[in-house]
Amino acid sequence: MEVRRMMGHGGGGAVAAGPRQPPPAARVSGARVQAGDALPLPIRHTNLIFSALFAASLAYLMRRWREKIRSSTPLHAVGLTEMLAIFGLVASLIYLLSFFGIAFVQSIVSSSDEDEDFLVGSGVAQREPSAPSAPVQCALLGSSAAAPEKMPEEDEEIVASVVAGKIPSYVLETRLGDCRRAAGIRREALRRITGSQIEGLPLDGFDYASILGQCCELPVGYVQLPVGIAGPLLLDGQRFYVPMATTEGCLVASTNRGCKAIAESGGATSIVLRDGMTRAPVARLPSARRAAELKAFLEGPANFDTLSMVFNRSSRFGRLQGVQCAMAGRNLYMRFSCSTGDAMGMNMVSKGVQNVLDFLQDDFPDMDVISISGNFCSDKKPAAVNWIEGRGKSVVCEAVIKEEVVKKVLKTNVQSLVELNTIKNLVGSAIAGALGGFNAHASNIVTAIFIATGQDPAQNVESSHCITMLEPVNDGKDLHISVTMPSIEVGTVGGGTQLASQAACLDLLGVKGANRESPGSNARLLATVVAGGVLAGELSLLSALAAGQLVKSHMKYNRSSKDMSKAAS
Repeated sequence: MEVRRMMGHGGGGAVAAGPRQPPPAARVSGARVQAGDALPLPIRHTNLIFSALFAASLAYLMRRWREKIRSSTPLHAVGLTEMLAIFGLVASLIYLLSFFGIAFVQSIVSSSDEDEDFLVGSGVAQREPSAPSAPVQCALLGSSAAAPEKMPEEDEEIVASVVAGKIPSYVLETRLGDCRRAAGIRREALRRITGSQIEGLPLDGFDYASILGQCCELPVGYVQLPVGIAGPLLLDGQRFYVPMATTEGCLVASTNRGCKAIAESGGATSIVLRDGMTRAPVARLPSARRAAELKAFLEGPANFDTLSMVFNRSSRFGRLQGVQCAMAGRNLYMRFSCSTGDAMGMNMVSKGVQNVLDFLQDDFPDMDVISISGNFCSDKKPAAVNWIEGRGKSVVCEAVIKEEVVKKVLKTNVQSLVELNTIKNLVGSAIAGALGGFNAHASNIVTAIFIATGQDPAQNVESSHCITMLEPVNDGKDLHISVTMPSIEVGTVGGGTQLASQAACLDLLGVKGANRESPGSNARLLATVVAGGVLAGELSLLSALAAGQLVKSHMKYNRSSKDMSKAAS
């Protein structure tokens, strides 16, 4: 989403030589007003002041009214002190209702996409998605604005109108009310326009209503991908059978061998170091000094409570963790980080960021928001900020492989593996100028699991950042291997995770949907499984390279052959 708002340029005063106090908390206008913004103090202090004012005013008025009743004095006869007490009582009551009441109601009726997915995913009697046997009415038809317009009754007439440009292809689902029929008509129109038969692309057997408005537009079919299983992966005392969607021969078999070596050595362990999704808008101010003022305000500890309150309004699960700013001239890049529950969370953090940008407008009316994303996030691009600071889940996974397992299962020795990892993964990657690529093939495993479990495949770019470390332990007899992955971006609700096949793969891992008792734990567990799969894949590939088996294995398994006995052997 691109946001550009032109604003007046004023208030660009110079920064004093000494420390400059950041401007007072911005006042939110309209529906964004919160009573907590009334005083330039931390929210907890403001709450305490108004609570004390409410209690003191009420106690004073009750005492005065009791005295008037005893002395038969009319209650409506009030003095200056009583008027002040009444004013203080009303003002504090309005504040307390606004601060606590509105926030509570908002938390109940929040319409965040990820929140809805959370509740659906954590239902006790959740219905399994399946391909419909009868035409499925498109969800967009629920509103009167999307009601079908008059269309030709015959499919042939509709196809001809689409080919002639009389009916836009993108309105077929809305006007027909049948997603499968719309895909079929669009497919036939495409065949006539291009002359391509596209016979190998299947049409039937897919629930097109399930992707409407959230996964794919203008569908004409679906691509079939084989899913293999590697495992069991013994990780943190649990056994996982890891689904991998891939067309690369040897990949699943190699990862499976790594899982075997890990299991026979006692298993692997993992730890999640950080968990926070980021979004970094960019704003232009009249001068670098003015940009520095905004930077100081956003990064000031005294303002964090106020920013958190504004940011957190957009979701029950999105909670602001921090803001990191960077400047380029008079442009300010603001990297917001927040927890997102079991959702991957890009929409969630974007909504919170938009709330903060609107909030800042009163104190910084000269702030020109160039874009909600300024590439300092950084999403779907290799970036040092993700490699260093992390994005999504930062995970370390490790295992100690026994000497006999290295020789028996991996067909090599500890010394050769350690030497190969240093020369290839560390020195070789450094010579290549790699950014987060100090590994053998982490992206292979990450992408295969991402596709199988409904993650965003494009996020394999930063999710595959990995450094693989190998060293001898126990007097050089055994092998310690670890993978450090600072930016695994996964979720178990939202996006492609709700599709039938992808949901089945998540269910196989025990992380389908949201965890109601501990929000975010399913997504964190999935991230550790990804890291564990990478650990197994790295171990097996490095062993194949050390033993000189890579070319031989690919020639055997990565070639099309109808002689299945060859592969079975």
